[in-house]
Order: sequence, then structure tokens, then C-alpha cells
Amino acid sequence: MIEVEDLAKRYPNGVEAVQGVDFVVEPGEVFGLLGPNGAGKSTTIGMLTTTVTPTRGTARLAGHDVVQAPLAARSVSSVVFQEPVVDGALSGRRNLELHARLWSGSRTHVDTSAKALGVHDLLERPVATLSGGQRRRLEIARALVSQPRVLFLDEPTVGLDPRIRHELLDVIAGLRDRGELTVLLTTHYLDEAERLCDRIAIMHLGRIVALGTPAELRAELGAEIVEIRVDGDGHRALARLREHGIAGDDSFVVGSTLTVRLPGGGATAAIAAVDALELGALSVGARQPTLDDVYLRLTGGRLAEAA
Repeated sequence: MIEVEDLAKRYPNGVEAVQGVDFVVEPGEVFGLLGPNGAGKSTTIGMLTTTVTPTRGTARLAGHDVVQAPLAARSVSSVVFQEPVVDGALSGRRNLELHARLWSGSRTHVDTSAKALGVHDLLERPVATLSGGQRRRLEIARALVSQPRVLFLDEPTVGLDPRIRHELLDVIAGLRDRGELTVLLTTHYLDEAERLCDRIAIMHLGRIVALGTPAELRAELGAEIVEIRVDGDGHRALARLREHGIAGDDSFVVGSTLTVRLPGGGATAAIAAVDALELGALSVGARQPTLDDVYLRLTGGRLAEAA
């Protein structure tokens, strides 16, 4: 449904926001672009939705080239951008009806989309009177009235308080039941990617540095990892662990914290080996790897900090 090959964007000031990305999204799949602000996610969305012209590469939506046939690409897709686009002075219903007339010539699906997003009872109110979470739901309902085959959600929960954010995640998760709808989601929230996406592409500095299901990405670090916080130079401690065969090339250090994939002997043996080396460890523990660990290994920075 989405085919991207060597897609890149270089701006006139020399900034390479996207540096040649490749991925394919299957029909009905929920695909995530995960990374901090500035990773290139929104620029990628911009190119796929024809609002940003690629410097090179190709992208197709349902077979329609976004550069050669932009109107055809738009006709099969809808997008919810980070910035709100609904008109606050108009009612929710009027916003949806205007969008329906522009893209489908029919208002048939206004009520259906509003009910699916839980905003049907709010349609007669001016948008300016709605809460942030209600407006976000209305924006997604607006995107669905044209019955798109591809839905782009660019940081859909940014700026929402935690409770409203989790409520909206429930609503977005419900879109998975629409088997005919393909969704591409950008986020820098790990829980969103884990919960909503069939597959995830991790972006860093304009490139895709890893791609797979959440389980596949975590599996790169094994079933368990040992996390060690030392009083001193973390890089020197990691070098000693590698010298003694405790840490491999997939181990990494951030500040004074080391993350080590467990060797064949398991957690008990690894922790005992760490103690024997007298690294000045302040704490040692074993746990299951997370997507944050995967991102740390690939980029050296935490998603939460970078975002």
C-alpha cells in the first residue's frame, strides 16, 4: 500500500532532513516511524502526503506516485498533522461536512466517522469549546470521512495530558479493527509504538537504523540484559568486561551506566563475573530489554531525552 525507495529531502540551507529511506507498508498494516524530534519523521510524512517535494527517490500510495500523480495519491489517503487544522469558529459537524464535500462529494460518512471516534455527541458544538483531546478525536474523524485507504497520523497525541493521551490511544487502537485501512504513525513515545504498531522503523538523523516488529527489535538484545551503574568511567568498565568475554559488541554505555547482553551462562553468572572484576559497581541487575535499549544501542541517546 505504501512503497518508499531511496526517499530523501535536502533543504536549500543544506540540511538533509531525510537521507534515503526505504520501506514497504502492507495493506491493513499499522506501521510506525519511531524517533525523537528532528529525526526526519515529519519530513517523511510531508513527502508521502505531497506537502514536501522529495529531493530524490520515489514513493507510491496504492500505486500512485506522490510526485508524478499527487492528486491521485491524495485521493486514497488522509493525514492528521501535528498542528490542528479544524476551524474553531465552526461546529464539529460543519468541519466534517466541509472536508467530506472537498474529498468525496458526500456527507454520508460524517456520522459514521464521528461515532467511531466518540465525538458524535459533540458535533453541534463550536470546535473552540472542545478540549484538546476532543479536538484531536475530531481531527481523526475528519480524516476518515473521505474513506481513505491510507491514514497518516503525525504525532497524534503530542501536547495532550497523560489521561487524555491514553484515552486517545484506545480510540486509535480501535482503528486496527478497520482491516481495509493502512495506518502510518509517527511518534517519539515508546508505549505508543509498542501498543499500536505491527512493525516499527526507528529513525535517527534522517535515516532508518532498524526496522521490524517490536518483538524482533527487542530480540536483537536477547531475552535479558544486565544493567550496571558504575562509580567512574563507564567506557573503561565496558572495555574490561569485553576483555574478559562478558560483554560483546552489542553492549553499550551511556554515562556511567552499562547495558550488557547476557552471555550463555545467564544472569547469575554474569552478575557474579561483574562482581569479581571489582568495577566499582553501584548497582547491578537483570531485566528484559525495551525499545529504548534498542534505540540507545543504535544511537547513543534516549528517545525521551532526545524528544
